[in-house]
Amino acid sequence: MAHLTFYNIAISCFVALGSGSYGYGFAVFPTSTGQPGFYDYFNLDAKSSYTANILGAINALFNLGLALGALTQGWLADRVGRKRAFMLAAVCALAGAALVSGSVAIGMLITVRLLHGFGLGMLVGLVPLYLAETAPPRYRGLLICINNSCISMGYLVCGWISVGTYYAVDQTVQWRMPLALSCVGPLAMIIGLPFIPESPRYLAMAGKKDEAWEVVRTIHRDPREPGDEAARAEYTQIVRQTDFDRELGSGYLKMFTRPSWRRRTFLVMFLLFAVQSTGVLGITNFLILIFQNLGYAGPMPLILYAVYASAGEIWVVLGMFLCDKVGRRKLLIIGFIGQGSILLIEALLQWKYLDTNNKAGLGACVAFLYIYMLFFNLCTDGPSWAWTAEVFPTTARSRGIGLGLFSYFVGTITYTTPGALAFRNIKYNMFYLYFGLCMISAVVIYFFIPETKQIPVEELGALFGDEVVVHLTADGHGIMEDKTLPAEDVIEDATVQSEENPESA
Repeated sequence: MAHLTFYNIAISCFVALGSGSYGYGFAVFPTSTGQPGFYDYFNLDAKSSYTANILGAINALFNLGLALGALTQGWLADRVGRKRAFMLAAVCALAGAALVSGSVAIGMLITVRLLHGFGLGMLVGLVPLYLAETAPPRYRGLLICINNSCISMGYLVCGWISVGTYYAVDQTVQWRMPLALSCVGPLAMIIGLPFIPESPRYLAMAGKKDEAWEVVRTIHRDPREPGDEAARAEYTQIVRQTDFDRELGSGYLKMFTRPSWRRRTFLVMFLLFAVQSTGVLGITNFLILIFQNLGYAGPMPLILYAVYASAGEIWVVLGMFLCDKVGRRKLLIIGFIGQGSILLIEALLQWKYLDTNNKAGLGACVAFLYIYMLFFNLCTDGPSWAWTAEVFPTTARSRGIGLGLFSYFVGTITYTTPGALAFRNIKYNMFYLYFGLCMISAVVIYFFIPETKQIPVEELGALFGDEVVVHLTADGHGIMEDKTLPAEDVIEDATVQSEENPESA
């Protein structure tokens, strides 16, 4: 198999800044609403239904921006390339973050949060796309899960910054500084993007085969192989499968008219909507409110949120190393059943102890929310994104991820828009709903989601009935079909083609 190099890890960590920007950008508004200065500045009553509706509207528009950004990424990444799409997304996210942090009226905050979401939606779609297209098969789950680790890191950083700003003397600094710091991630990406390579699979799709070879050789060079045999075999498979798939056409309509693509599209859209149906963002987005309902006041809800995010980062990092060993499918089934079971226990605990002074019972309510997060970050989060990013061919991957994330953010809107009112009014009954949806999702995953671990992305189409043009040998150092040309001839042909037709490069 292709070699995992330090350079491959480094560029993966860099592009994952986009996911960290999304994680921070998503978390920053819920933590800002935990600051007393936020309500004072905008003349809002923290306990009123009007304020709950305002918070719901801000979250809904932000998630609408995320959904539209994810769909736009699906078109833009194929149109201008992964790197240029990253740059445009980072610029939109930076502009949105700056305007959000400078908002002086609630109407302005609602509007510009949409722009912020649009930029972040593009970023968070592009990251797993790029990671899937640059990772060697054996470690693809690990590298794609860097995406989820950085999302959790965004939550963690935002949580602890908000704890610190809670003690600021100036109440405006309490909530505005965390918002302003959401500019840092997109700005860092804008500065660093010129120094990372374009995706080799995009270059192959665009006909720039000599450039694609140079990127593959650079990111997967194995010093133990002077002839770069594994990189050559990988390159051969990429070029031939991409040339074959390109003849089939592309576009969003094609995602629903070609049977094997349609099956993957519906499964990806189901899977990422199911992730939201676990209640993860419906709970996390209003976790401070839940802690307040459990009787915690002052800075304690913010501290509990920050600890929750810190523990989440630990579990998601452990999950990164399980994804390629245990497999996506098995982890997803364990995750959904585990989360559902914990949510049922949480509902029963809150039914028993909510609105009481029983500290042990209320403490158990908090503890089981942490256990719920363990199952999500360890078993559900990373594998669901990895499966989404890898199952489509190169010519359809960006759009497939776009449709999956569109469904993901529609799920976010579905569960977070009424969340503020729901957790104030029906409280623990929301957990019964999430419990039922988790169990239904586990059944669907068991029967319809195939395992994809350690299979080259060009060969995953076989699981859904697509033709695979070139199969790699078991060790990844050669190709199996006798009818194919040697990898060296493909590289030479690409070089000659580039010299004869310079504009293709």
